Amino acid sequence: MRTRSVVAILLLSSLLLMLSPTAFPMPLQPSTFSAKLIHRFSRELNLVRHRSRSVPDRRTILYYQMLLQSDKIRLGARQLLFPSRGAKTMAPGNDFGWLHYTWIDIGTPSISFLVALDAGSDLLWVPCDCIQCAPLSASYYAPLDRDLNEYSPSRSRSSKPLSCSHQLCDLGSNCKSSKQQCPYTINYVSENTSSSGLLVEDILHLQSGGGGSAGGSNTSVQASVVIGCGMKQSGGYLDGIAPDGLMGLGPGESSVPSILAKSGLIHDSFSLCFNADGSGRMFFGDQGSSIQQQSTSFLPFDGIYSTYIIGVETCCIGNSCLKMTSFKAQVDSGTSFTFLPGHVYESIAEEFDKKLNASRATFKDTPWEYCYASSSQDLPKIPTLTLMFQQNNSFVVYNPVFVFNVDQKTTAFCLAIEPAEGDMGTIGQNFMTGYRLVFDQENKKLAWSRSNCKDLNLGKAMPLSPPNETASNPLPADEQQRTKGNAVAPAVAGTAPRKPSGATSLTISCRHHWHCYLFLLFQLLVAFL
Repeated sequence: MRTRSVVAILLLSSLLLMLSPTAFPMPLQPSTFSAKLIHRFSRELNLVRHRSRSVPDRRTILYYQMLLQSDKIRLGARQLLFPSRGAKTMAPGNDFGWLHYTWIDIGTPSISFLVALDAGSDLLWVPCDCIQCAPLSASYYAPLDRDLNEYSPSRSRSSKPLSCSHQLCDLGSNCKSSKQQCPYTINYVSENTSSSGLLVEDILHLQSGGGGSAGGSNTSVQASVVIGCGMKQSGGYLDGIAPDGLMGLGPGESSVPSILAKSGLIHDSFSLCFNADGSGRMFFGDQGSSIQQQSTSFLPFDGIYSTYIIGVETCCIGNSCLKMTSFKAQVDSGTSFTFLPGHVYESIAEEFDKKLNASRATFKDTPWEYCYASSSQDLPKIPTLTLMFQQNNSFVVYNPVFVFNVDQKTTAFCLAIEPAEGDMGTIGQNFMTGYRLVFDQENKKLAWSRSNCKDLNLGKAMPLSPPNETASNPLPADEQQRTKGNAVAPAVAGTAPRKPSGATSLTISCRHHWHCYLFLLFQLLVAFL
């Protein structure tokens, strides 16, 4: 009788323990986390812009000239040096501002940073214990009503130094002791732009919307990531192009997507979705739609996957596919326009001009060769540009032009493609508009499907971002991908066979995961009593 009583007490204790919402630290299954993309010329980013810099109107040629000027500086740096395997990370800089930014929260207590986004580098760094940083005072920016934040590991309870013996310490060989804190240096070739400091581990605050499932409860996630404590910046960074830091989205092990994937929080992928105005959303862990999307494999550079490169088999204008138009290109969301190797550019531009029912026009101080004027607001029918890949996969660019006003009576448009120097092209953000682009590092492929960015509901935004702006107009209904049907439906993150590390294990409610065990324990309890 005493034995049965002891067993009954033990079983009751187990029941009560398992019903406790914080009983067991349980790893979450891979989910999806989202953040808003803020374009450099958006109204939202204009709130923190330098007083001396004005934003041009979107319908003027100056708007596009400024974007192209930034592109050429960025690409000029990359053509000098691709990301290297050395101890120092080499990545392109941009003296005129990065194209997209997003808000993040780090540390305990958490503080917010408006970081630039760069798919060409890996590390997340923020201004920290500054020796030489961009101005952070509200008096330098207008009409900012508060100072930008400066991170300090000593003020974050969850921060800890990354030692020189850590596998993510690229400069470990330069340390005097393995216990010394790991230094970092990122050199951006343009104008001697760089960031340097010390590496730390700290918390990145995320929110999940239940993997996109309808009615799923929100789950707060505190993920341990590697952060560069950026003590010294130089070049363009001192001018305020990224005063609050930069988040690398590259495939390297130190990037935020890679760390979140290794810890089991997400699939090793992320997606970008762009509206017509350049804004949009980023989704960590999104692998896209398994039904409606197409894909092509990433290609290694010098034997390693150091950046996102794809191979185009053929280019088509309308229904005419052009000979000898194969090329390799880096997919770079940080570049506004698309740059193609010279011979490919010439073939596409000439065929585009033949198929377009309009006469070419020349505008002062315009670097684009193929421009056209229209006396009415109704433009002529624009031929599509299609990039063909292996297995007959196709990426259709429905409007490969940009439109601007010459005067009150004249509207003009130009083919938004530029010739690249060398054999490597760049697929810029203008080709990505209206698509959901999935950078799937897990399967080493780029995937895409048509989307207006409103049809995605893959989770909740990172907290403490500014108030939501009015959403941009959706894509026209007739601009659905002709080979794959309608716009993509919301995705649901599936289960991946990953075991998260102890550093990022999460405490969640056991009620939703242990109902079967509770039932069995109840049956055993009844049997013993």
